Amino acid sequence: MPRTKKASAPSGRRLKITLVKSPIGFNSDQARVVTGMGLRRINHSVALADTPETRGMILKVRHLVVVE
Repeated sequence: MPRTKKASAPSGRRLKITLVKSPIGFNSDQARVVTGMGLRRINHSVALADTPETRGMILKVRHLVVVE
């Protein structure tokens, strides 16, 4: 199956998201969101497109991440 290009924000804006607190001990839904964003360990950063879906994920785990 060929890989598809990931959707990017219309303006091309990216958000740098860094995991600063472990999701252990929090709701399991929040742990799934963290791994769904591609964050693997504390102080790991990823750059994601600035979309409403990404903003929703950030809102759900805003106590675990820092956004730049």
